[in-house]
Amino acid sequence: MGIGASLVLIALGAILAFAVGNAVSFVNLVVIGYILMVVGIIGLVVTLVMFGPRRARRVSETRTAIDPDTGERVTRRDTTDGTF
Repeated sequence: MGIGASLVLIALGAILAFAVGNAVSFVNLVVIGYILMVVGIIGLVVTLVMFGPRRARRVSETRTAIDPDTGERVTRRDTTDGTF
């Protein structure tokens, strides 16, 4: 469930809970509205926790070697962004 679906559930639940009278005799629309709002809030929290900003990780690696032909010291630096 994404942020948009969670917000739709919250809005629909609020409409049912606060704006619509109990027009149907066999279903309590106020309770259904509260249930939809709770499900929307839980979905929003889970979505924000799962897909929220993550800490960026950068990995730097330095290697030094001596070239056997010339005897020169060769240094190589690699920098990559670590992904999960």
